[in-house]
Amino acid sequence: MKKILVPTDFSPTANNAAQYALHLAAPLRADIILCNAMLIPIEATGSDQVAWALQDYDAVKTDTTEQLQQGVRKLKHRLKEHVAFFPDDFKPEITFTSEVGLVSDVIRNALDKHGASLVVMGVSGAGSLERFFMGSNSWDVISKAAFPVLLIPPEYIFRPLKKIAFATDLDKRDINILHTMACFAKTMDAEIQINHISDDNYEQGEDRYKADVFMAELCKKISYPNIRYRHIKSTDVDHGLNWLHEHGQVDMLVMVHRQLHFLARLFSGSHTQKLARHVTIPLLVFPPEYGAAI
Repeated sequence: MKKILVPTDFSPTANNAAQYALHLAAPLRADIILCNAMLIPIEATGSDQVAWALQDYDAVKTDTTEQLQQGVRKLKHRLKEHVAFFPDDFKPEITFTSEVGLVSDVIRNALDKHGASLVVMGVSGAGSLERFFMGSNSWDVISKAAFPVLLIPPEYIFRPLKKIAFATDLDKRDINILHTMACFAKTMDAEIQINHISDDNYEQGEDRYKADVFMAELCKKISYPNIRYRHIKSTDVDHGLNWLHEHGQVDMLVMVHRQLHFLARLFSGSHTQKLARHVTIPLLVFPPEYGAAI
């Protein structure tokens, strides 16, 4: 993981996510790219409107560049304050990029252009920020992403990652993602706790057997020793996830975002989306097919 992309609208929530990304940059040895999507309104066609739009673009571009430069300066200043946490032979490069377009499109283009492999973005629970961070634009990033997205709650203060909870339905495709997580956790000497939520079927043996098969397959393919399994008994996955989030004593929650059937999603939404709206710890979301087969 060489570059971390941080989408920003220059809000306190976005700035806080950038600071979290800076802390991650040390163990991951990753550079940071601040990214802003500029929206230029054009209400009608015609020569007058085209000229107005070009003038407006110049003004927006200048203002955006100044704010991005200021964001870079703030992160570099914070880097000096926390220089002791970075290896002597590594200091992250902090740059910025901006394009005109929708947030989701700009992020995807920036990832391809700059070769970033992780998006770190702020998430807010209410008000106008929610429309940016958890509205259609940002949710489109997560739901269609081919890359991991780390959501940082507002005002969350970075703390060293000691325990990472990975929520799984024991789908064997998750083992590929856990391989990536093992490399991630190893850089911080963190424990990975694999959490499976199910009802009484576990006690009756059906889910217990499925869990044994999953863990046996995982142990064959992943050599990281600091992995534990935990079963959470709950008749409802959302309740189980909320319990894990609130009482699991973990520093980060990891989930795989799998699309539900259209009708089910229309009425209930995904587990990831529900949890993301009120998460109070960092939530790392992977696309279902992430990682090469191992």
